[in-house]
Amino acid sequence: MRLGFALPQVGGVCDPTVIASAVRRAEELGYASGWVNDRLLWPTAPKAPYPASADGSLPTQWQRNLDALDVLTFAAAHSTTLRLGTSVLILPLYNPVLLARRLTTIDVLSSGRLTAGFGLGWSPDEYRAAGVSMAGQAERFEDSLDLLDKIWEGGTVQHASEFVSVAESMFDARPVQHPRPPVYLAAYTPAGLARIASRADGWIPAGIPIAAMADMRRAISSIATAAGRDPEQIGCIVRANVHLVEAMLDGPDRPPFCGSVTQVMADVERCAENGFDEVLIDVQFSPGGDRPDHYFEHLEQFAALI
Repeated sequence: MRLGFALPQVGGVCDPTVIASAVRRAEELGYASGWVNDRLLWPTAPKAPYPASADGSLPTQWQRNLDALDVLTFAAAHSTTLRLGTSVLILPLYNPVLLARRLTTIDVLSSGRLTAGFGLGWSPDEYRAAGVSMAGQAERFEDSLDLLDKIWEGGTVQHASEFVSVAESMFDARPVQHPRPPVYLAAYTPAGLARIASRADGWIPAGIPIAAMADMRRAISSIATAAGRDPEQIGCIVRANVHLVEAMLDGPDRPPFCGSVTQVMADVERCAENGFDEVLIDVQFSPGGDRPDHYFEHLEQFAALI
């Protein structure tokens, strides 16, 4: 199993020197990949609670947050072997024509090291700020995936839907990874899992128990098999939102990747035992994890698992 890490992007690690140093050190340590997240707003009175925290509040680190694709482009210039991924872009917030060009550029500039992770998002405030309706978000998501595939295939493209129209145009700039970079989706509903089984290269789960991840992955495999697709061709990269504490946490209700370093490492090992392909370690939202000294300390600690 491979191990990836979240690029310095939020809070106190938002610094070009930190990003460049982290990318170079991660390659030296043998990490397989570096990842960015996507957060547009930190609303002071959000219209919907943040689903990944117990009280629904957003981590304060996100108040200082660099653009996902710009950080990924910068990381591409300072690395040679790391795969570079989005975990995950909120796809409906983006114009798919402009996004196809940006992602193609990153894939070209990195010599074919991009993994594109997409999700639906959850924040009405972000949708409103982007001028996008949350109504029909699944349909918009599918339409964007369709258009990305068309543009990445190259040649003459024409597209007309209720969401975006493209006059017949020639697209000759193609990703190095032709016909497209690997596309991973974040999803948990039956419809979302079916979408992964039918059209994605992989799944990026986060924030749910490891046993539930294993059950959902089996569901994806069953759906893919029933549709005549080889489930072995569908990858799984687990996003580990790490929360470290000094003492070990007890009890069966301990969330995954929360506790002591020993406990979190054991959770990563459980992912390997369940056959997941990769675990992405994000320490930036752990207490002090957005401080450069703590960030690099954790980068070194978890490298022991490689």
